[in-house]
Amino acid sequence: MGATPGPFREALISTDAIRHNIASIVTRVSPARVMAVVKANGYGHDPIIAARAALEGGASALGVADVTEALALRKAGVTVPVLAWLHDPDTDFVSALAANIEVAVSSRAQLGAVVEAAAALSRVAAIHLKVDTGLSRNGVAFANLPALCEAVLAAHSAGRVVLKGIMSHLANTSSDEDAAQREIFVRAVELVRATGLNPGLRHLAASSAVFTTPAAWFDMVRVGIAGYGVSPFAATVTPAELGLHPAMTLRGRVIAVHRLPAGVGVSYNHTWRPDRETTVALIPFGYADGLPRQASNRGEVWLAGGRRPVVGRIAMDQCVVDVGNAPVAAGDEVVLFGDPSTGVPSAEDWAVAAGTIGYDIVTRIGPRVPRRALGVT
Repeated sequence: MGATPGPFREALISTDAIRHNIASIVTRVSPARVMAVVKANGYGHDPIIAARAALEGGASALGVADVTEALALRKAGVTVPVLAWLHDPDTDFVSALAANIEVAVSSRAQLGAVVEAAAALSRVAAIHLKVDTGLSRNGVAFANLPALCEAVLAAHSAGRVVLKGIMSHLANTSSDEDAAQREIFVRAVELVRATGLNPGLRHLAASSAVFTTPAAWFDMVRVGIAGYGVSPFAATVTPAELGLHPAMTLRGRVIAVHRLPAGVGVSYNHTWRPDRETTVALIPFGYADGLPRQASNRGEVWLAGGRRPVVGRIAMDQCVVDVGNAPVAAGDEVVLFGDPSTGVPSAEDWAVAAGTIGYDIVTRIGPRVPRRALGVT
């Protein structure tokens, strides 16, 4: 048998799009810096592809959730500042500090572990203070910040840490609540200074605030989903309206075509039956590959020159598309989502179909789907 020309599942990643998105945000927020966030497998786009393109677009630092992600960037040859901010009690801070990874600290216990690692390596740890200003997740509560600042000052005086920044994260609930969080953040910065510490880079804004809240930009913004050309505003504002270019195109090939009479059930539980004779195409993408099962009978793909509905239950490895009387054959290309300016469905379209957000759609694309960079990096 001859080899199939190329994989039948594929996520094409436009490095040009990532560069464009980051460059436009760099211009927008200047003189604030841009940290490109490449956690969660680069929001599904591959962290190495994403990191290199973002740096070429003008990002000056990279952010990830955990140390393992940061170490993978270093292994790939990334040398710019990398910050990791989510740690469990067993986080390997020795490996992190040995690789010149900056770490966020949310408690005195975390600071103690970082100081211990720094002492073991006879080096100075670069840290950021992570403050909870109202999200009620990761970060030191404002009431506990004075004690943590005193501990940081002691560690700094002992030559074990240097404070590189102070950070928090907005809940994006309303402009009033975001403003209240900003005020707490400003108070936190003032408290750090009053302790005798230089707070370093102040960073509060993520993708949403880049477009809505200049007062939250401070010294640096953390750009995640917007860097990949996905709107941070669900279905209310499109990427095009923000000047963003979608970076991921999810595509594959039809693996089988069937002509069905009216009334025949399709896929599990027969949730769809055609009301007329029609042709259906079998697509090798299922929920194991990241297609949300909730989009069954609601999502659309681009096939045979138009949008075609996904019909029946999305299964683990495959889904079925109704193509009517359009000429379709096994091997034809199908695009599940990509840049809607070309006519194809967008990640946001799939998010609406599944009752979720664009972040969820791109980050859920599974490991069976190879990522391939398009563009020069």
